[in-house]
Amino acid sequence: MKPSIYQFSALDITGKEVALSDYSEQVVLIVNTASKCGFTPQYKGLEALYNSYKEQGFTVLGFPCNQFGQQEKGSESEIAEFCELNFGVTFPLFSKIDVNGDNTHPLYQFLKKEAKGVLGTQKIKWNFTKFLVNKKGQVVQRYSPTTKPEQIENDIKKLLS
Repeated sequence: MKPSIYQFSALDITGKEVALSDYSEQVVLIVNTASKCGFTPQYKGLEALYNSYKEQGFTVLGFPCNQFGQQEKGSESEIAEFCELNFGVTFPLFSKIDVNGDNTHPLYQFLKKEAKGVLGTQKIKWNFTKFLVNKKGQVVQRYSPTTKPEQIENDIKKLLS
């Protein structure tokens, strides 16, 4: 069996452990997020995708990260409140994690190995790097921070059909 995201778990924004196998048979977009980033308005597009396709088996998983320009300094409750108040975020958010370095979350070690970046690099370059995962939990595509959520919509639709 091919490795998948289902072998991992992570703490949600309230500190509760969530098995990613809870998202089996769904198309998943995993994003490292930040509240004080030039790309932060992408929350709006991510929420729009989530609302458009959640009934068809799609979800967005947001992983706040403070490794890029210290753009996610807040506590988990502050992050959740910011996302809800400013962007109406209802998709699942997780506790802050590291996506690079010695303390990289195991999920991100896996994602980076499965879908390398430009020139084969594994390192996450900035906030709002996105990984698209199929219904079997396998990583099918990595998108740069500059890729707007709406530019991913056709890829999501293909995986849902």
